[in-house]
Amino acid sequence: MQTKNKPFDKIFFGIVIALVVLGLFFFVSASFGVFAKSQGKFWNVLFSQFALGVVGGGILLWATLKVPYLWWRKYSFYLFLGSIAVTALVFVPGLGMRHGGATRWLSLGPVSFQPAELLKIAFIMYFAGWLSWVKDKVNGLKFGIIPLVLMLGIVAAVLFRQPDTKSFMLMAAAALGMLLIAGVPWKQLFLTMGILILGLGALLMYKPYLKDRMFTFLDPSRDPSGSSYQLQQGLIAVGSGGVFGRGYGQSVQKFSYLPEPQGDSIFAVMGEEIGFVGCTLIVLLYSAFLLRGLRIARNAPDTFAQLFVAGAVIMLTAQSFLNIASILGLFPLTGVPLVFISQGGTSLAFSLGLIGIILNISRFQKKAVS
Repeated sequence: MQTKNKPFDKIFFGIVIALVVLGLFFFVSASFGVFAKSQGKFWNVLFSQFALGVVGGGILLWATLKVPYLWWRKYSFYLFLGSIAVTALVFVPGLGMRHGGATRWLSLGPVSFQPAELLKIAFIMYFAGWLSWVKDKVNGLKFGIIPLVLMLGIVAAVLFRQPDTKSFMLMAAAALGMLLIAGVPWKQLFLTMGILILGLGALLMYKPYLKDRMFTFLDPSRDPSGSSYQLQQGLIAVGSGGVFGRGYGQSVQKFSYLPEPQGDSIFAVMGEEIGFVGCTLIVLLYSAFLLRGLRIARNAPDTFAQLFVAGAVIMLTAQSFLNIASILGLFPLTGVPLVFISQGGTSLAFSLGLIGIILNISRFQKKAVS
């Protein structure tokens, strides 16, 4: 069937706007926990989220929406190499910024950003380009599994030194989804999953902070004033919200209890303020984001576009559900932000830029999307 040039997918765009707008409301509410401690930090956090995240992200979305998506395929290899080089700059003295025991940020005057956000997008872009190039050869180890292991090995060499395990996990999850869609046999898919699990298992032996998180997940009461503190305070916040919540802005836990309430713990604040019903609607909104994104992928005009959109929406949704699951004690704490909602101006900007590429692809469908 002929590919049609049509307006971008307004339903998908509407879902994203809804998440961003809701995110801003809850970000402001959660940030009052910061205001109680430091007014100066409060205004800095607010400026970063609105100026860099919303305004900068809006500009990036508009720009990437205008770029023909085939341009990304043409230069995906160079973008992947460039993003690895930029990510490695965090180890350069004077450029890399250390926070919370990790060196994951680049400091450029008044602006700092996490280059791994760029690396995640470039990785999906290049892997989609690779799979679309090898086509049916992906069924063989030589063109499917082995190249992926090599790519992830290069990524791991940069990320694990920071350390940044969560970004690696998200890229691996997206890659597995892309392999499945590309038609890789289940046997090879399970083999790849086994290799990744063994690799992460080995990391648990050599990275004390990962081992500590796993023990905390298995026994949340083991160290209530230490490693289990964030999980326990998050559960208290969600539990005190009940069915309908305390009401917008009425969270108690965001004041002096929850660490980074506007960041990794923002879903706990939401649970306290809008309760089970409100949080269920948020989860359904992310589910709609995934399903609509996969619908765009299914109807995309070529293999590269299909795999890129699928990988992108899988990665963003996996990140969101990992954040929610870790707050609820259903998964070890990962430190991943809630997409479109948690603090991180540059993270929000890059996410919106990625959405612009997906919307551009949605304009070229094999058949109309209702």
